[in-house]
Amino acid sequence: MRRDSNDLSLVFEGEAGQGIQTVTAALLPVLRKIGFHVFSSTEYMSRIRGGSNTTQIRITGDKREAYVGRIDMLFALSRHALEHLERRLTADTVVFAEKGQFGDRACANCIDTPLKEMAEKAGGMLFANTVAAGVVLGVLGVPPDNFIAYLKEQFAAKGDETVSKNIVAAKLGYDFGVQCPAAGRFVLPEPGVQDPDSLLMDGNSALGIGAVAAGCNFICSYPMSPGTGLLTFLAARSKEFGIVVDQAEDEIAAINAGLGASYAGAKSLVTTSGGGFSLMQEGMSLAGMIETPVVVHLGQRPGPATGLPTRTEQGDLNLALHAGHGDFARAIFAPGNLEETIEAIQRAFDVAQRYQIPVVVLTDQYLLDAVSTIAVSRVRRIPVSSGIVPTVDGYRRYELTPDGISPRGVPGYGEGIVRVDSDEHDESGLITESFEMRRLMVEKRLARREGIRREAMPPTLIGDPDSAETLVVAWGSTRGVLEEALDILETTRIAGVHFAQPYPVNPSATDLFGDRRIAVLENNATGQFADLLTLQTGKTVTHRILKATGEPFSVEEVVEALRELDHD
Repeated sequence: MRRDSNDLSLVFEGEAGQGIQTVTAALLPVLRKIGFHVFSSTEYMSRIRGGSNTTQIRITGDKREAYVGRIDMLFALSRHALEHLERRLTADTVVFAEKGQFGDRACANCIDTPLKEMAEKAGGMLFANTVAAGVVLGVLGVPPDNFIAYLKEQFAAKGDETVSKNIVAAKLGYDFGVQCPAAGRFVLPEPGVQDPDSLLMDGNSALGIGAVAAGCNFICSYPMSPGTGLLTFLAARSKEFGIVVDQAEDEIAAINAGLGASYAGAKSLVTTSGGGFSLMQEGMSLAGMIETPVVVHLGQRPGPATGLPTRTEQGDLNLALHAGHGDFARAIFAPGNLEETIEAIQRAFDVAQRYQIPVVVLTDQYLLDAVSTIAVSRVRRIPVSSGIVPTVDGYRRYELTPDGISPRGVPGYGEGIVRVDSDEHDESGLITESFEMRRLMVEKRLARREGIRREAMPPTLIGDPDSAETLVVAWGSTRGVLEEALDILETTRIAGVHFAQPYPVNPSATDLFGDRRIAVLENNATGQFADLLTLQTGKTVTHRILKATGEPFSVEEVVEALRELDHD
């Protein structure tokens, strides 16, 4: 797929520790302030130093929220760049790098860029990233004023000397970019129409904002990539929002601490990744038995076992669906963009509190690290229940009710005793081996499933499903790439459906699908949601578009897959 004049793809490559994210962190707010739509995604190796990591910035006239394989401009800081990115480079890709580091592999389109020399002139290699950002602006013909203002604000606390050296570095890079052979080659998109007060954020920030809005006041975790970003976001703001932060000794302790805090009345959140969530199985089952709400954020990455710990995949849906032994109600959310992420975690807290169940929020490395914009007006707070009532003398924690939901009390709030037990129990929370009481309690715990299903987030329609012969289903982070691919194809024969809540599926989905062909797009090897969709709706999935390399889908891949589907 050739470059659209309304779309420019910049990629920055470097070893771990070379600071390529520093470059993008500087450029994104500068480009957004001018009026461009920007989207950034990151891929990195599992190492502290060395390797080859990349960050992509897309500059677009229309809002886009997807990764493209195409590279228009590559800024390479390591000798591994050409080898690592070989399949993404084209004859039109312009490479900016210290040409000598590639030896005989240097390409014809490589512009020798003396980043080290310019950095040393500015004051040392510490300023190489600022030089690189300046080169970008010079090549694109973007005046450096906003960048210099950013540097003054960003480094003010480090003193005038640091600010001055960064400004020198920026100007050296800018002057080089203006005069290099590629200057003027790339025409920038027309700045798009967007809210001037739009916020620039990544998925971790969106999750954290949603958690704060929901009233989360306790988070516990044993750090594990990519789930740790949510922990650090809330920890940095814990005093401001009254959040107790607990770094546990392991994941078993983390979920049990979350349940303990919830038993005491907190709105508890636990964050982890696949391997950590595997250790939380008994805690999930405990939550089901003692009917205690907890929200678990599961940041997916490729497995089995350690797999690719810093890459992305949607391979843990089945894990979340079947976690914990025994039968009990649960809900699973999987947002696809910033707005859905902020909303979904609030809904997760509300469902957990009202139905007294464990709720899982599924994300992945791609969604969590991707940076985009969201209008302030789209950051919304939704009502979240506390679900707690004062207890009276004779209070029964597991009182049998028509909808299966007992009045939830917490210790010290009222006169009653709040008994919970992981063994089967009677209405008062006392252990029982009565077969009849066991039957009643199982029915009680499962009765709430219908209410959860009825209130599930409805799917989002992409395009015109009424005239479409085929519906392509996405869930979680594949929303943006499906939206863009359908926009490019401009066909009425295919429409899209996105689920931000894959379990339970809203009942409206069954009628929506009708007798049409159904294809499911998901970042895993077997089609986990395709199987679940058939199980929940009875509809047959005719096509599966799958990828399990550790990379997100690119727009090009999805466009090609949909073209084949359209002609099938």
